[in-house]
Amino acid sequence: MDFRKKLKQLNAMPFTHAHFLSYLGAYKDPNNKIKQLVDKGELIRLKRGLYVAGDLYRNDELSLELLANLLYGPSYISMDYALSFYGLIPERVYEITSMTTKLHKEYETPFGRYTYIKSSKCLYPIGITFVQNSDTSAFMIATKEKALCDKLVYTKNLQITSLKGLRAYLEEDLRLDMDLLQEFDLEILLACAECSRKASILEKLHKLIA
Repeated sequence: MDFRKKLKQLNAMPFTHAHFLSYLGAYKDPNNKIKQLVDKGELIRLKRGLYVAGDLYRNDELSLELLANLLYGPSYISMDYALSFYGLIPERVYEITSMTTKLHKEYETPFGRYTYIKSSKCLYPIGITFVQNSDTSAFMIATKEKALCDKLVYTKNLQITSLKGLRAYLEEDLRLDMDLLQEFDLEILLACAECSRKASILEKLHKLIA
C-alpha cells in the first residue's frame, strides 16, 4: 500500500516508528524517508518513535487525551485537566497532567505540554475509568473523585489541617463547584485515603462531603 494512502487511513491515530516502517518496503533507506516526511510536515514527530500524520492527511482532530496515554505509560489523566474535563472547576486547562507508576516525565509536543507525576503503586489503580472518543479509540482518565484526591495528595507544599481550611482551598483556590461534590462516590475517597501518605486530608474531604 502506498504510504500516503496509509496516512489517510490512520487519520488522527498516533502510530509507532516500527509500524510505519512496514509501509516503506519499497525504499532503500526507510528511516531516511521518515526523516524527510517529518521535515516536510507530512509526519509529525510526537516523541522518539511515535508519530501522527500531518495536517494534509488528518480529517479529524487528534485526541489530546489519547496522546497523553500513549506518550508515557502506564498512565492516566488526572488533576487539573480531569477536574476541568468533568466541569468541577471553571477554568479550561491546556496542560495535561497524568499519574504514572514510573518516574516523573515531561513532554513538549506540537499539540501541547504533557506532565507525568509518579503515584504510589497502592494509590495508582484506584478510580480509573475509560472514556471513548468519537472513533474506536478510548483513553484512561481518573474518575472525578480520584482526580481531586490526586490533586490534594500530589500538590507540593499543600498544608491543610482543618475542615475550614479544606473548604477554603476547594472554594477559593480551586474554585471548585461544591454542589458537584454531592455526586462523589465516597468509597473511592476512603480507598484513596487508605493508600495515601496524606490520608488525613482525604479523610477530611470524606467528612466534608458526608
